[in-house]
Amino acid sequence: MHVVEKMKKSPLSSLAESVIDQYAADFWLQKINPLWSVNQALGKIVQKENSAQNMMSLTIQVNRHFKMGRAGQHHPVLVEVNGVRYERSYSLTQLDTQHVLLTVKKVDQGKVSSWLVEHAQVGDILEFGQPYGDMLLPEQAQPMILLAAGSGITPMLSLLKALSKTDRMTEAPIQLLYWVKQYADVAFKARFEQLAEQYPNFSFQVFYTQEEDAGKRLNQEHLALVNNIENSLVYACGPSGFVAQAEQLFANAQSFKSEAFSMTPVENSDIGFVNITLLKSNKILVIPKGQSILSSLEQQNIKPTHGCRMGICHKCVCNKVEGSTKDLVNGSQNSEPGNLLKICVNSAQSDLVIDL
Repeated sequence: MHVVEKMKKSPLSSLAESVIDQYAADFWLQKINPLWSVNQALGKIVQKENSAQNMMSLTIQVNRHFKMGRAGQHHPVLVEVNGVRYERSYSLTQLDTQHVLLTVKKVDQGKVSSWLVEHAQVGDILEFGQPYGDMLLPEQAQPMILLAAGSGITPMLSLLKALSKTDRMTEAPIQLLYWVKQYADVAFKARFEQLAEQYPNFSFQVFYTQEEDAGKRLNQEHLALVNNIENSLVYACGPSGFVAQAEQLFANAQSFKSEAFSMTPVENSDIGFVNITLLKSNKILVIPKGQSILSSLEQQNIKPTHGCRMGICHKCVCNKVEGSTKDLVNGSQNSEPGNLLKICVNSAQSDLVIDL
């Protein structure tokens, strides 16, 4: 029996067992094939093309360790820029069983987005984490309203591609409303127009906020453009201000799902400094009000565990023992002790004690 079990092992498993250090094993495996690894989810860029102004779409071939997320979810993407390892989260679109599409919009002073848009090349290897997020499709067909601003269009593409593989595109109306600054900022326009031609139940509208014939940002008037809100599932993705406005306008929707990829700018009232006590580290530091706790700690060479920096992945969550904090995504304040705190999207409003 022991001999039979050994015969079932793959060459990769046998090599991994023969090398104590998995990093050493990966080093030699990747000399043969850059996608081979003992346990890392890796992907190789096989195509790179512009999808809009300052936006790049990368077609990536993934290895067997990559866990394909569900449509609408995000994946941590790990890259090395100038010798420093960074992690950011992006919504991926599944193309087939071995390929995904990663679309990135360059962000001002964004190290990872700038590298992916300007410097990543075909053949480069990326590392991925486990997918997360609950902006998922319903089990059954129902009316859907999709609201996107800027690069918030990427999860909508993933959702629509998944829907187009089923009969649900024909069973219930789906409306996509998309806000961008300029004509050149529209991504995937041809794909959405093709879907609109193919499926009578699908409609697609774009609003330009900085052109001569500029449309208005999301507001009450846009409610007249959508139907049956009370029975619809509403998805919203974009900057925090856009998502907060959408949540308010579509409060009577049957269900509302959202993700915000930027935080509300610091308000003028958020000035001054507070003390933060780190119980596990046995440290007391002074940090500014109005700035994310994670960023404030990093500026003082404290490196808490984190991931997406958007309040979605929960990797940075710790227990707040006491103090008042402000959510930088929706502006809500919390002074209750003993609450879980996402330090990447919360600022200090008073002296804090956290279990970190």
